[in-house]
Amino acid sequence: MSSGKVKAAQLWSKNKEDLTKQLAELKTELSQLRIQKIVSSGTKLTKIHDLRKSIARVLTVINANQRAQLRLFYKNKKYLPLDLRAKKTRAIRRRLSPEDASRVLEKTKKRQTHFPQRKFAVKAA
Repeated sequence: MSSGKVKAAQLWSKNKEDLTKQLAELKTELSQLRIQKIVSSGTKLTKIHDLRKSIARVLTVINANQRAQLRLFYKNKKYLPLDLRAKKTRAIRRRLSPEDASRVLEKTKKRQTHFPQRKFAVKAA
């Protein structure tokens, strides 16, 4: 490989085998550079930095593709894994569903029909 920086735009078009192969190449190159750094002091640290970032980019693309595949797999299933569900906030997740919130108990219905809200002609000042 030995090109250093990897552009994320080029990675999206590749399939999983190519990505894993590229990841392995980048990791071996990184290990060689780390060995060089120990042996001789005159190595470029920026190259190591670029390689680490490139590895991160490849891993990001691999994980994003994997999540997209999982989303397709679970699209019409009854339950969705926790890590694929919408995060939002804890309060929103705990909140009643609109259907449950709109439900009225039988006793409440009777109370509303027998004792409706009184209508007053004069408004309180």
